[in-house]
Amino acid sequence: MKLSELEIDIRNKIALTLLPGVGPVLARNLVSYCGSVEAVFSEKKSKLVKIPGIGMFTAEAVEKQQDFSLAEKETKFVVKHKIQPLFFLDDAYPHRLKACDDAPILMYYKGNFDLNHPRMLGIVGTRRNTHYGEMMTEKIINELAGSNVGIISGMAYGIDIIAHRTALNNGLPTVGVLAHGLDQIYPPTHKPIAVKMIEEGGLLTEYMSNTRPIKENFPSRNRIVAGMIDAIIVIESAEKGGALITANIAEGFNRDVFALPGRINDEFSVGCNNLIRTNKAMLLDSAQLLLEIMNWQQSTKPKKPKAAQLAIFKELKEEELNIVNVLRTSGALPIDAISIQSKIPVSKVATTLLTLEFSGLIKAHPGKIFELID
Repeated sequence: MKLSELEIDIRNKIALTLLPGVGPVLARNLVSYCGSVEAVFSEKKSKLVKIPGIGMFTAEAVEKQQDFSLAEKETKFVVKHKIQPLFFLDDAYPHRLKACDDAPILMYYKGNFDLNHPRMLGIVGTRRNTHYGEMMTEKIINELAGSNVGIISGMAYGIDIIAHRTALNNGLPTVGVLAHGLDQIYPPTHKPIAVKMIEEGGLLTEYMSNTRPIKENFPSRNRIVAGMIDAIIVIESAEKGGALITANIAEGFNRDVFALPGRINDEFSVGCNNLIRTNKAMLLDSAQLLLEIMNWQQSTKPKKPKAAQLAIFKELKEEELNIVNVLRTSGALPIDAISIQSKIPVSKVATTLLTLEFSGLIKAHPGKIFELID
């Protein structure tokens, strides 16, 4: 059966992810230099080899790409199951994640929650949680009810699934980032919760169908969790573990990291205590403290500027006005989100924010959050 234009577009994007030796960075270079995904597969080898990072081997692999059967098979699966492919140039692609160098060029999403929601919180922890870990996860999320915060985790046993379940029980949208394709749920016992999450949140993965949840996929999954959020809470963790990997990646992405303290002789509090001791995480004991530090007590609705501000706005430079408009539209935002939405480098955003703060147009809050002054 002949593919529609939409299906051909999806097929080409999937085929791009299947090119040997081409990861997210090289894929971006290919699309950028060729002008489109379709143009990548029609470009001559002599031009492909001149693209930064594309050697002769990759150029020949692109030029010889004639078999799109696997990509077409995946396209049919995506269309049949109403899965939304998220390409890195799409507006629906998570903007926070897009700013990370190794962000997937294509992801698969099943759900109805906006992945660019203004408040995104990761909650992670050990698979072998204690009663204390379960109780505190539920307590914190219960206290977040009504705060318009999206909860992100990894659908694993333990703290992850407790966080997803408790979010659903409190009417908070929640997204699970998977280490396998959307043709399955791992572990299978979490399928009932996954079904509810599709209705009141979503499931997200960078992996095609028929991709098994092998060990190597989980650290890769963790970087997506870390890249999608504004802040992350580590509930419980041993001295080593996936939750600590996610927290360290989040810190590298300039996200706010929180950890729940525990007794020094408790195995699954060692990791959290070490994060706090080494100043990699802020001590957290309640949702209220999180809301205060992140400045999430207020409404996320954009605010109208006062009449007195309008005259000042007219005198602003282009970059200053760009940032003001972003904050006017989205409300309070962290510096990374401002950079993404304004398309201005973080270093330039930082100096511009300082100028705007001196002008009395914006104010800074703990957690590197900025908003327009009423």
